[in-house]
Amino acid sequence: MRNVLAIAGKEMRGYFASPIAYIVLGFFALVFGWFFYVPLAFFNRQSMQMAGSGMNISQMLITPVFSNATVVMLFLLPAITMRTYSEEKRSGTIELLLTSPLTDTQIILGKFLGAMGLYASMLALTVVHMAILFAFTDPNPDWKPVASAYLGLLLMGGSFISVGLLISSLTKNQVVAAIATFVVFLMLWVINWIGTFVGPTTQAILNQLSLTDHFDDFARGVIDTKHLVFYLSFISLGLFLTAKSVDSERWRG
Repeated sequence: MRNVLAIAGKEMRGYFASPIAYIVLGFFALVFGWFFYVPLAFFNRQSMQMAGSGMNISQMLITPVFSNATVVMLFLLPAITMRTYSEEKRSGTIELLLTSPLTDTQIILGKFLGAMGLYASMLALTVVHMAILFAFTDPNPDWKPVASAYLGLLLMGGSFISVGLLISSLTKNQVVAAIATFVVFLMLWVINWIGTFVGPTTQAILNQLSLTDHFDDFARGVIDTKHLVFYLSFISLGLFLTAKSVDSERWRG
């Protein structure tokens, strides 16, 4: 575990030693702030007109804010994962890494945790908005949808990052890795849309493969075991395929 954490720390330092971390964090803070302000202003206007009667802050504000935040992942997570292996290949340090006394599993888990650390830092910025909401809303909103939404965002982000690691391990060009990762993310995002043009059986299968459909219950404050199993299985599969890709790199080297 010490080796895994050492690699994760190295990855985190690498992010903040370059402009990537600051651009990602700054852009996410700006966009999330806008996503938070617009529904809040609408909710405030509606509550004044309706005198607060029948207004559900979770449905009208919290759920839309977190659902909209998932859109940002399509653009920012490729920027996080594009350098994980591509930079190692470009700089030639991949040979040193593969010949070090570290297992492929330790390397992959370390890089995964490093990327997740930066992603968790992104989500930590949003705690300020939730704190403001709870501080100035009377009565306070239900905390369960907020907690479940954060859990869903972490799991969904972890799924995307595991795919990003796989794609980054296949190329030495960061731009190619970023573009390919974005395309795959987009396909995973809209895969359930294809279900509207096929039969009910295929539609059900495609819906189950949609990363966004599994997040919807988290955004509503519902933690379903099947969604947890799906995301954890997806992450495990992505890391397993990355391990196979890295192993093939070791043999080619």
